[in-house]
Amino acid sequence: MSSRLDGRVAIVTGGTRGLGRAISLSLADAGAKVMACARSEPESLPDGVSFAQLDVRDAEAVEAFVAQVHKQHGRIDIIVNNAGGSPNTDAATASPRFADKIAQLNLLAPYYLARAAHPYLVKSGNGAIINIASVSGIRPSPGTAIYGAAKAGLLSLTKSLAQEWGPQGIRVNAIIVGLAETETAAQTYGDDEAQAKIAASLPLGRMARGEDVARAVLYLASDASEYVSGAWLNVDGGGERPLFLDIVKGG
Repeated sequence: MSSRLDGRVAIVTGGTRGLGRAISLSLADAGAKVMACARSEPESLPDGVSFAQLDVRDAEAVEAFVAQVHKQHGRIDIIVNNAGGSPNTDAATASPRFADKIAQLNLLAPYYLARAAHPYLVKSGNGAIINIASVSGIRPSPGTAIYGAAKAGLLSLTKSLAQEWGPQGIRVNAIIVGLAETETAAQTYGDDEAQAKIAASLPLGRMARGEDVARAVLYLASDASEYVSGAWLNVDGGGERPLFLDIVKGG
């Protein structure tokens, strides 16, 4: 089946840099009209991608934005909830305000957008929501505990919305992204030498790249996955090696 998206309209949050930029470009190359949103205006955008400034944690602003996209294009078919992240912070000293902001960005914001887009996705008759989750949501996430909890919640939300909205013609899926090469990789994984060691520890010998995630999004957004909903698709190169194996091997 075709993975072309000609005539469809997609919204990608955090769609101007890193994984989000790769996702926006992939959807545009497949023929979709792509609206990327973020808090800060980018210096440049891929061809075929438009931009709107938006704080996805603001539910009212999200509703107004979605309504404007529909007014401009006459339809909305694809939602990619990509915006997210968290700085490394000890759970014992993180402020409640910090926890609120991280939970809003990584869990509530995807719900706000999905909810606002719901009537338009129903009208589309072939709506697709793709939530960008993380391995932090399926294993311990020390240093980013609230982020991990929020991503776990996003995975649960994915399955619940797939059940609720499937009868209305909306598919909802999640991509569980593993350790990834992004602009902020050094902050997360250390210098080039540390990143090389981490990459070598993964079964496929490297960390995820933007195009790896983008291809998974394209599959889930297209008719090629017309019977896939409520799924968690791991894009993690085979997963992280359990530490105990190296301890046992080392004696």
